[in-house]
Amino acid sequence: MMKRVISFKKLKEDAVIPTKGSEYSAGYDLYALVDNPVVIAPGETKFIGTGLAVKLPAFTFGGIYARSGLACKQGLRPGNCVGVLDCDFRGEIMIALHNDSQETRTVFNKDRIAQLIVQPYTDASCVEVDELDETERGAGGFGHTGR
Repeated sequence: MMKRVISFKKLKEDAVIPTKGSEYSAGYDLYALVDNPVVIAPGETKFIGTGLAVKLPAFTFGGIYARSGLACKQGLRPGNCVGVLDCDFRGEIMIALHNDSQETRTVFNKDRIAQLIVQPYTDASCVEVDELDETERGAGGFGHTGR
């Protein structure tokens, strides 16, 4: 299988290029690049830089997901739950890190703070129509299927 290329540019010398935990890991660990430890109070969100910019393959986006251990053990996760890096974005990758715990948390330089998962998307045109085709479900919303 031919691998696609993800190009990273260090915007700051000490930035860490993302790494994978194992050969088959879906996510690439993103590392904090901070001059001083960042204290995040309970319920607070702070923006943490990575010192990196990225060029993703066309028709992909970078999903910024929580690192499961960090989220479960310390209550730190991306503030918007899943961030989206568009393939044409060339600015610094910033992580909005939210503290869901009841304790103050501290992020140190080069801590692993999130993971990047590169995902394909479909490019489609949005059009207005007068009617949509009928389905068995129809307009049934949350919990409609009874499962």
